[in-house]
Amino acid sequence: MRAVHFGAGNIGRGFVGLILHRAGYDVTFVDVNPELIGMLQQADAYQVREVGPEARIHTVTGFTGIDSSADPDAAARAVAEADVVTCAVGPTVLRFIAPVIRAGLALRDGDPVTVMACENAIGASDTLRELVLDGAPELADRAVFANTAVDRIIPPQDPHGLDVVVEDFFEWSIDRGPFGGTAPTIPDAHFVDDLAPFIERKLFTVNTGHATTAYAGYAAGIETIAEALQSPEIRAAVEASLADTSRLLVAKFGFDPDEHAAYVARAIARFENPALPDTCERIGRQPLRKLSRHERFVQPAAELAERGESADALVAAYASALRFDAESDEQAAELQRLLAELDPAAFVAEVSGIDGGPLQAQLVGVVQAAKG
Repeated sequence: MRAVHFGAGNIGRGFVGLILHRAGYDVTFVDVNPELIGMLQQADAYQVREVGPEARIHTVTGFTGIDSSADPDAAARAVAEADVVTCAVGPTVLRFIAPVIRAGLALRDGDPVTVMACENAIGASDTLRELVLDGAPELADRAVFANTAVDRIIPPQDPHGLDVVVEDFFEWSIDRGPFGGTAPTIPDAHFVDDLAPFIERKLFTVNTGHATTAYAGYAAGIETIAEALQSPEIRAAVEASLADTSRLLVAKFGFDPDEHAAYVARAIARFENPALPDTCERIGRQPLRKLSRHERFVQPAAELAERGESADALVAAYASALRFDAESDEQAAELQRLLAELDPAAFVAEVSGIDGGPLQAQLVGVVQAAKG
């Protein structure tokens, strides 16, 4: 069996690629980083080392790499011959890999290929499907696009090596519906009939909590996520944000309150794992995406407001994110430019997609305060 994975970075090698390898697939990693692809082409194996109470070491073999910027035709041929195509490139990069997948589908004969976007975003595979089929609807029957929810914390790694250190927890949930009873065999994945609870539980707990910690820690001048959570004020802010999202998730999906509370507690414990050091600056990067309408702060806050409930802690986390001005991040610079140039209502509408409704006044207020 053959799999193609777009994005040969830490998530690609340490999570998706590992699981596909364990399922019996030979994995072709596609990336635009020539140094990384060169290492993959020359190596016979790399290791994924888990840290935590259930730590293990995995050796991944049977892989190769393609630099799609240098040889897009080879990447397209790999898609044409694959049984499964996955990606972990970031939601904003999907539009760049879509033409390669489209070209691969155009070359394809035989059964449809499974395509799954493993991104921190709701409906990422649906988004990828729209991009791939844009202008080529005749290719629709050559692929099955299935949404997924993925969860594994992987801190920064040595950029000059292939081995990856990861936490011992992971979760990959896949929507069973699109397959019509013929889902691919991936033993470490969890196929579900309704993906929405798993996507939103992860996004509005792990991602909301991680980002709340990062922005509060960055604003306080604290370097790492674990150190930030040692601050009583920051821990309280994180717990309050997750209390907001917990009220929504329990009401919306019927999660058992005690089980969900345990899920939240484990998420916070994962953030402060000393064996997985990560920085507030890295977790806070791409703030414009994280402040957008269907992301970790605004979406749950908007749904709570529509239910007539408060979302004060999520709004406070949103306010902390407005202070993120890391020089290493292009979106941080753009955020600060928009904050300076737009009036508060225009900023909230353009960045966060809120133009009216019960949440608008609160967001406009924190933007006004951030503008001074």
